[in-house]
Amino acid sequence: MAISPFIIASISADGFIARNSSHLSLEWTSKEDTQFFVKRTKQAGVIVMGLNTYKTIGKPLPERLNIVYSNTEKNFPGAEVTEADPGDLLADLEKRGYKEVAICGGSSIYTMFMERRLIKKLYLTIEPVVFGEGLKLFQKEIDAKLDLRAVEKLNDNTVLLEYNIQ
Repeated sequence: MAISPFIIASISADGFIARNSSHLSLEWTSKEDTQFFVKRTKQAGVIVMGLNTYKTIGKPLPERLNIVYSNTEKNFPGAEVTEADPGDLLADLEKRGYKEVAICGGSSIYTMFMERRLIKKLYLTIEPVVFGEGLKLFQKEIDAKLDLRAVEKLNDNTVLLEYNIQ
């Protein structure tokens, strides 16, 4: 498969993507992380997210094909809804001419793509907050080795890590 899916996520210093399923990342992530997210996902052209992530954002993100995984709700103006196997979804997107896909959360969507070994790259922004408990990046045990490709200081307190998945 020539299409290149990547995970893009912000995590707390203690490793959580949110306090709970309705905790909006915009409430605690830096403006620099948001700027990176917008730039990188627009480059990809496609964002894939779960129902809770879509509801947290509240609307389709402009200048990107928005795809929402949902088996309950089907009507999201400005977004495509799917229940497709992740491999089938990526194959369809590749046929449609896309080269990259940003997997934007939440935890069940990250897990679904990662456990099928479909992810090529991982972008993790580490923000200077601690939650103590919350939602993990993945919901299940994942066995993957990472190659650190870049470290970028986004501001005085926030770091962006770019990994390739081995």
